[in-house]
Amino acid sequence: MIPKKRKQFFSLLYRGRKIARRYLVTNGFDGTLTMLGMMTGFYVSGTKEFGVAINACLGAAIALFVSGFFSAYLSEKAERKQELRELEQALLVDLEKSHYGEASRYLPFFIASVNGLTPLFFSLLIISPLYLSKYGIEWPCSPFLVAIITALFCVFLLGVYLGKISRQFWLWAGLRTVFIAMALVAIILLFDM
Repeated sequence: MIPKKRKQFFSLLYRGRKIARRYLVTNGFDGTLTMLGMMTGFYVSGTKEFGVAINACLGAAIALFVSGFFSAYLSEKAERKQELRELEQALLVDLEKSHYGEASRYLPFFIASVNGLTPLFFSLLIISPLYLSKYGIEWPCSPFLVAIITALFCVFLLGVYLGKISRQFWLWAGLRTVFIAMALVAIILLFDM
């Protein structure tokens, strides 16, 4: 059984789940569409250098992680401090060592972790066909095409998740996000002509 103090702390952290959920979807799209764009660019250019493509994509994935983590951490920390200060002024009491104060310190880290790790996870998943090809796995088509299909599947899953949140038909929600991703591919192909 969780002690009452811990239960209050986790209850306050639980309230941050909606913010984390928004960051998960937003940065999930950022990471997935960034990798989709890069994979499409590599595919249309006819690149065969998997090592170069993997390094470029890893660089972008790490940049998305660092940007996502620190932008969310710094902005959420500032928001939580302001919220805590306003509550302290309204109650005329120091809340720094309270459950609320403790949760206000941990919540930015939790949200920042979701914001940073989500695009990193999706990016690594999308890069994996290239990595596997580099080490001898044979695909029935270009590994870049497999990575593009993986990215479209990831976008579809994010759409299904959004459909679940908004209680829309899952297939329509997933297909709508795939349409957005396909529009990105089409724009890249237009610039390649």
